[in-house]
Amino acid sequence: MKQTNFHLFDFLDLNPGMDGSEILWKACKPLDIRKLDNDIIITIPFQKQKCSNDISPDTTIPAKNHHLRIRGYGDKILRVSIGFNVPVMEDSPMLEISPGLKISQLDFKKQSKEWIVKDKEGNIKVLFNLAEIKTDYWSSLLPEAEQSLDVTFLPDGEKEIKISAYDHFFPARHDAMALAYVENRGVADRATISFHAAHDEVFAGTGERFRKIDLSGKTVQLENQDGQGVNSRRTYKNIPFYISSKLYGLFLHTSAHSKFSFADHSSRSVQVMTEQPLLDLFLIGGKDVEEILNRYRLLTGFPSLPPLWSFGIWMSRMTYFSADEVNEICNRLRKEDFPCDVIHLDTGWFKTDWLCEWKFNDERFPDPQKFISGLKSRGFRVSLWQLPYIAANAEQHDEAVDKKYIGIIHKKKKQGGSDFSTLDYAGTIDFTNPEAIEWYKGLLKNLLGMGAACIKTDFGESIHMDAEYHGMKPELLHNLYALLYQKAAFEITREITGEGIIWARAGWAGCQRYPLHWGGDAACSWDGMAGSLKGGLHLGLSGFGFWSHDVPGFHGVPDFMNSVIPDDLYVRWTQFGVFTSHIRYHGTSGREPYHFPKISGIVRRWWKLRYALIPYIYDQSKKASITGFPVLRALVFHHPDDKVCWHIHDQYFFGDDFLVAPVMNPDNKRDIYLPEGRWVNFFNGVSTEGRKWLRDFEAPLPEMPVWVRHGAKIPFYPENVNCTDEMDLSGTVIIEFNDSYKGIDKSVIGRLLK
Repeated sequence: MKQTNFHLFDFLDLNPGMDGSEILWKACKPLDIRKLDNDIIITIPFQKQKCSNDISPDTTIPAKNHHLRIRGYGDKILRVSIGFNVPVMEDSPMLEISPGLKISQLDFKKQSKEWIVKDKEGNIKVLFNLAEIKTDYWSSLLPEAEQSLDVTFLPDGEKEIKISAYDHFFPARHDAMALAYVENRGVADRATISFHAAHDEVFAGTGERFRKIDLSGKTVQLENQDGQGVNSRRTYKNIPFYISSKLYGLFLHTSAHSKFSFADHSSRSVQVMTEQPLLDLFLIGGKDVEEILNRYRLLTGFPSLPPLWSFGIWMSRMTYFSADEVNEICNRLRKEDFPCDVIHLDTGWFKTDWLCEWKFNDERFPDPQKFISGLKSRGFRVSLWQLPYIAANAEQHDEAVDKKYIGIIHKKKKQGGSDFSTLDYAGTIDFTNPEAIEWYKGLLKNLLGMGAACIKTDFGESIHMDAEYHGMKPELLHNLYALLYQKAAFEITREITGEGIIWARAGWAGCQRYPLHWGGDAACSWDGMAGSLKGGLHLGLSGFGFWSHDVPGFHGVPDFMNSVIPDDLYVRWTQFGVFTSHIRYHGTSGREPYHFPKISGIVRRWWKLRYALIPYIYDQSKKASITGFPVLRALVFHHPDDKVCWHIHDQYFFGDDFLVAPVMNPDNKRDIYLPEGRWVNFFNGVSTEGRKWLRDFEAPLPEMPVWVRHGAKIPFYPENVNCTDEMDLSGTVIIEFNDSYKGIDKSVIGRLLK
């Protein structure tokens, strides 16, 4: 839609035809406040607005009263909920509230000009401003300001989160609504709320956003889509959570299509709109970014700790077609001294490529159980691709339709295929149906029972929107689908193998509980690498602890399948992958390092460094599973008071102690920001005081700009191995990065890398 002069159309998505079918109801001053158990209930009148471009009350229609509920969780979370002729949503699959996070006791005090809500310790949690607007009367040219809801929330008792009570040019021309909802043909349809945004405020998170860290000035759609790369506005993982540089977080508890406007439609407001007549917000305070993310995880769940072997190298391409081909690749990796833990079979292990029937092709994989066990005996685990859609000619199709294991489409029409196939995917597995879940788990159980270690839960960003599902309307299932899908695969994997892990692409709130997720189909380009990192940083600011990406990008440019990958890109992306929680090579053509003979020696050295780092990575992963930290962290996790860090999207912390600055250009140099502290160059041991820029820092291709906190004690594995099965972590050694550290080649690590 083209931009107009009216907030009604530009953010609230009202029909510009103004035919009277859509009506805006706007919150006014509250009428009453009362206590119900530990909750505070506020009665708020909503006044109908005239059906016109300008916003003005239709006083011929009585106001409608709705009830806002405020609930405290612990000492730093407020839950603010209101339903418009629908009940407040108490629970959902998104929530996994920690038993230790108790509902807190709130009480209120009425005063003539304000109502005050406090906790039992006396901390102010909410202020309702009831005072009359101060005016100095001079003109009646324009009408006076209408009543509005003027509220300040203090979830931690200190930092204020103010509702945007009066964000307008003049009373009839609003840029943001404090609190309002829209009726469509007499039925409440969608709702909005807005909070004040400071002029210098920065916003981050919202899922895997392929944008700079600062989302201020952007409006993001919370609607899962196939991102078709990592450089678009579309994204595979939308998370209805953001974090502010003012150190608060907001979780919109919904699966409906929604959007956030971060000081975009109005530079004075953060605006929230959801296509559901319900707002259920968790406002989260904290002293730093980690504490806020920790509390978000207390609400939605903590990441499970992946198994040790998953931190080794994963090797894949699209695709391997036979047991003989896979064995040949594994033999060569071992022969040429490339350590590796996982072989992933993508779309080609079925009878027909892309025709997912959860069964091996019996000609090309004549004895899959023997094949898998043979690989396992040599230290290779097997990961298997599949997807959650049933093709029209799949052998499971008729059963799935008869027993309603897939969403039922009553109006027959041809459905779209995958990105790469014209197969008719006739239906989406219905994970709202308990019987369908068990049926799906049975399909995976057969594969896991013969030795597969991991299931790649590909796709899930889309469902058949014209289908009927067992337990939910498609409009609410669409975003939530990834969570239900991944939960089922994760649970059966852990049940059969004893290890909880999947390899997933889509995401929504709660998916962080089921690691791990990768960044989708990045282009094999510097832009693809940069977009991948941006997505990973935002995802880490959205509650996810573990994340990976396809090294060295998934598809070629300009030829999707066949473009040659530059040697320097392969090396630089490898370096980036080594300093990521998980590292997988995957793409549309050969990704094995021996296909790149000029730089294979450099790659081997980096792979060996990866295995030397596994004790550190595993320790940091344990931390990520019980705190608010991800493994790969935006700089603001450790430096929230440094405004520069809120604008850096091409550097990151790898765990507590490594500061990593990937080179994402062919020039072998880049600008680097060292935040406050003393930093030791990982390669040459030179120390540098931080809070400074290093301009045009040169990094020859075999090296990467990496620093370690001065004084850090880093565990390394001191022996070369073929895979993690050969590791005994009790033999880990500690290297202290102090003035005695003279560089990688003069340490125990250097001996491993020769």
